Amino acid sequence: MSQIKILLVDDHAVVRMGFKMLIEAEDDITVIGEAESGEVAIKLFQELKPDIIVMDITMPGIGGLEAIDRIIAKDKNTKILVLSAHEDSVHPKRVLNAGAMGYLTKRSAAEELIKAIKSIHQGKRYLEPNIAQQMAITQLSGETNPVEILSDREFEVFIALAKGKSTNEIADTLCLSPRTVGTHLYNIKQKLNANNSAEIALIAIRCGLIDP
Repeated sequence: MSQIKILLVDDHAVVRMGFKMLIEAEDDITVIGEAESGEVAIKLFQELKPDIIVMDITMPGIGGLEAIDRIIAKDKNTKILVLSAHEDSVHPKRVLNAGAMGYLTKRSAAEELIKAIKSIHQGKRYLEPNIAQQMAITQLSGETNPVEILSDREFEVFIALAKGKSTNEIADTLCLSPRTVGTHLYNIKQKLNANNSAEIALIAIRCGLIDP
């Protein structure tokens, strides 16, 4: 019996270990590699040729969104399942637009993770039901989310700013120069018509991206 080969990507070793145990409890699924960052994920993806990449998107360095963009650019048929702590409707929409085939929150039951992996392996998209419902309601309401106009990198900087991170802290986390972060900050303020970090945080709260 051929096994579904998984590349597991998360910056927390304990989290990877937990998900690996859940995944490998299934006879027909195996974890062939682990990565702690987007950069390592891209390298291992090219070396190991996994059937599915199961990855977080909030990681140091280039981050998950940028990693998805780069992996899909190398092979548009790559199957990616995002497993994230974010429970809003904005992050799932971004990762699906980037080319991922599925989105689950880390609150999901073990059975749902396995179901998602098997569905995606068959070429089907998979969204956690409550996330799918949120996205459908948002779409039906006709509301446009202001942060949708941000690029993926601007979005990552926006979230970090909204959480109160300084320019230097963001630069260190995302492996960017403070000057580049400053440029992103300027563009974010222009696009969102925000004057300062407090207004950026307020926009993030209104969009359900951070807790008040």
